[in-house]
Amino acid sequence: MTQTVQLELKNEVLLRIQKNFPLTKKPFLDIANELHTTEERVLDILNEAKREGVIRQTSAIFDTKKLGYKSSLVAFEIANENIEEAVKILNAHPGISHNYERNHSFNIWFTIAVAPNSILGLEKSIEILAKKTKAKDFIVLPTLKLFKIAVKLDTTSKEEKQEELVKKSFTSLELQEYHYRFIKLLQKDIEFTSEPFKFIIDELNISYEELFGVVQEFLNSGVMRRFASILNHRKAGFSANAMVVWEIEEKDAQSIGEKAASFSAVSHCYLRPQYPNWKYNLFTMIHGKTTEETNRTIDDISKVIEYKNKMALYSSREFKKVRIVYFSDEFIKWEETNKN
Repeated sequence: MTQTVQLELKNEVLLRIQKNFPLTKKPFLDIANELHTTEERVLDILNEAKREGVIRQTSAIFDTKKLGYKSSLVAFEIANENIEEAVKILNAHPGISHNYERNHSFNIWFTIAVAPNSILGLEKSIEILAKKTKAKDFIVLPTLKLFKIAVKLDTTSKEEKQEELVKKSFTSLELQEYHYRFIKLLQKDIEFTSEPFKFIIDELNISYEELFGVVQEFLNSGVMRRFASILNHRKAGFSANAMVVWEIEEKDAQSIGEKAASFSAVSHCYLRPQYPNWKYNLFTMIHGKTTEETNRTIDDISKVIEYKNKMALYSSREFKKVRIVYFSDEFIKWEETNKN
């Protein structure tokens, strides 16, 4: 196998585990069969990518809201001399999964979630963090409308520039203690072995049929968005990642948001609130291998949507990017430590 063919296979495998991870007993054998290679080769590629830090985590991606959590994007204005200490304080919160420095007076951007049994609640938790970090100002930007959330980096450079958004209808599911046992295990980072879900089978003493039946319930109800690998953007070659914000007419948000979200390079697209000191309400997260590539996507979007103003906020530093560990005792511990 030539070096070029090896690289092409690696890129195909990395795209496959982001887009449509097989929920089967031997998912990597399924990928191997689809790509006309061997399970051993697929596992070698994935384990190497994991060692290199290209793959961050491979697990279930749950809908925070449907698990009962309240969440929001938040922006703090922190004095430069206080950033390092502020980051330590923010990163210690178990519900902060993403934390970045961006090129704006609101320079620290993070997402935060609080548990269903939170005593403090979301707003009070943010106020405590603002006080502890000595934030000069802050804005809270919860999701008003979600148009897209699907991080899929095109490692092959073969994907279409725009894609059709599929609107899903979900069934209702009332979560029971039975379900929480599965959630706690499905959110764990799997190992790249022939049977990566075997640890769940063994832990719960169930069959694969029962496991994947529950997983399908989660997917049908929207409790689980998907099962996938998340890549480290920069190590996967996507070093130009911009949060592009747009000022749009809220009455036209549905059609504008759907158009913006249709671009494959857009991983997240939301409508968020406006404030006197923050006029941008459409948020698009755009990933590119170069600044030029990302700027081309921004230009392409700007040609098909109506907007008043736009701004590209590039991330200059990444302080935290993890999956929230749902139903962890760490949430209770944080509140007990910080409630006074």
